[in-house]
Amino acid sequence: MKRSARFSVFAGLLALCAAAASGAGQPSAQKQLDYERARWNPIHFKPMIDQASDEQCLACHAEILKRRVRKASPAGVKADEALAWYETLDTYAGDQETFHRRHLIMPYAKKVMDLKCNTCHQGNDPREETANSSATGSSDLTQRKHVDPNICLMCHGQFPYKNMGIPGPWPENEKAFKTCLTCHAAIRTHRHQVNFLKPEAIEKAGAEDPDVCYGCHGGRAWYRISYPYPRHDWPGAPPAPEWAKNRPTESPARFLKKTKAAAK
Repeated sequence: MKRSARFSVFAGLLALCAAAASGAGQPSAQKQLDYERARWNPIHFKPMIDQASDEQCLACHAEILKRRVRKASPAGVKADEALAWYETLDTYAGDQETFHRRHLIMPYAKKVMDLKCNTCHQGNDPREETANSSATGSSDLTQRKHVDPNICLMCHGQFPYKNMGIPGPWPENEKAFKTCLTCHAAIRTHRHQVNFLKPEAIEKAGAEDPDVCYGCHGGRAWYRISYPYPRHDWPGAPPAPEWAKNRPTESPARFLKKTKAAAK
C-alpha cells in the first residue's frame, strides 16, 4: 500500500473515532470529520478534556491497553527471568506489564487508585507541541510534553526522610517504625483526598503493609526530587516549618471536584 493510501485509511479511521469521542454518531457528522478536524477535535482541549470519559478516549486509543511487554529485550534478556528494581515491592504482583495497563486495569491499581485518562492527559498543541508560543501567552500546556511531569512526580518522587526527621531512607529504618501510621495516625491526617485515589482503601492497605505507603512515597522513585504535596491543615497542626512555608494548602481544583461533590 502506498504512503498516500495508508494515510487516507488512517485519516478516515481517526475521523470516525473522533466523531465517536465527540458524541457525533450520525453518518453525516462522521463524513464531515477529516484528518485535520479529528486532530483539532475540541475533546482534546480545555474545557472539554476535563469532562472526557475514558470510554471517549479509548474509542480512538484502545490500543494503549492492548499493548504487552516484550517477552525478551533486544539484547535477549527474557522478561520472566529479570526482576526490575520497582518489582521488588510486595505490592507489585504478577508479571511485568505495560505502563498504562499497570496504572489503569491491573488489580492493585483498581484497589487503591482511580486514575482516568484525563488525570494525566490534558491535551497538547498539534502545531508544534510548544506552550507559551502564542502572541497572547494564553496557552497553559506543558512545553513539549503530552503529560505534565508533576503528575508523575506525585507518586514517583524521592522519599523525603530529612523533612520527616527520619535518620535515613525508609528501607534502613522500616523495622524501627514498622508502619507509616506509627506517626501519621495523628500527623497530616487529611491525606489522599483527591479524585484519582481511593483514600479508604489506601489507609486500610497501608495499615497492613508499609510497602503500600512507601511504594508511592519513594519506593518507585523515577525522579531525584520529592513532590511538594499541599499541606492540608489537620487538628492540632503546628505552624508550617521552613521547608513547607511556600506550599499550597489545597490540592489543584481539578483533583477535588469529585471529592467535594461527594462531601455535599
